[in-house]
Amino acid sequence: MPSKVSCLYILTVVCWASALWYLSITRPTSTYVGHMAVPKRRIMKPPPKNITFTNIRTRPLNPHAFEFIINEPKKCESVAPFLVILISTTHKEFDARQAIRETWGDESTFSDIRILTIFLLGRNTDDVLNQMVEQESQIFHDIVVENFFDSYHNLTLKTLMGMRWVATFCPMAQYVMKTDSDIFVNMDNLIYKLLKPRTKPRRRYFTGYVINGGPIRDMRSKWYMPRDLYPENKYPPFCSGTGYVFSADVAELIYKTSLHTRLLHLEDVYVGMCLRKLGIHPYQNSGFNHWKMAYSLCRYRRVITVHQIPPEEMHRIWNDMSSKKHLRC
Repeated sequence: MPSKVSCLYILTVVCWASALWYLSITRPTSTYVGHMAVPKRRIMKPPPKNITFTNIRTRPLNPHAFEFIINEPKKCESVAPFLVILISTTHKEFDARQAIRETWGDESTFSDIRILTIFLLGRNTDDVLNQMVEQESQIFHDIVVENFFDSYHNLTLKTLMGMRWVATFCPMAQYVMKTDSDIFVNMDNLIYKLLKPRTKPRRRYFTGYVINGGPIRDMRSKWYMPRDLYPENKYPPFCSGTGYVFSADVAELIYKTSLHTRLLHLEDVYVGMCLRKLGIHPYQNSGFNHWKMAYSLCRYRRVITVHQIPPEEMHRIWNDMSSKKHLRC
């Protein structure tokens, strides 16, 4: 017969195992909807007679309570940049980030204006990848990371992190571009034909490839939108998330508006919803392409962005366009 001590030990082990199992199944999931913990049951007390409800609308619906794991808070201390480029990327895309650093994202390309390049990431489930990104950031100082899980469904959080970073650490910038790591950007067209540094900076300005569409209800689609998340039949006008440009004052406006706007996983649609709340209408610009386009020197000279460009092709396009500026089309 087992002793009382051994029975008590076995009972304690079983209790700990049960507690750990319970905690594991109640842990939040990796998407933004999973950050809501189950609230403890409370005994409701009757409200005081003099209660007012004037502060209810000021309470954040989406507080964006994520800490910076990697940050570059002093990037804008010395000189206010003309343009901040926010690039959505993932941990494994080192080759893409390096190709951008060596081509169109090179901060030293233009001697007459200041450009900053910032890569946006969340936290990966693989600690080795997190450490590699941290080492990369110590070398290049162009990476910003918050402690949400990096996933397709959290792309909205990634863009809002970029907006927050500009509003907090670089509010004196004139313009911001948000794009992806597989986009080639014709910087000459972006800087001198679109933004024009010698002209008066715009305010409440937003431009890109404007899409007027509605939600896709097919569950098999990558862009599926459940009716309970978005019941309307049409989206507000929004710019393709592959590349859009806006005046820096809009970064703070969108970030603050997002705190009171229900999150959607489709990042570009969500930004369009915030713009509608702000009364800002995005301008259509045919130079922003959200598709793959076969390379031609003359064709690429006419655009601002091209989609689905791998790192090795990015180098070839950049070198060709840089060495043949004297040629006419």
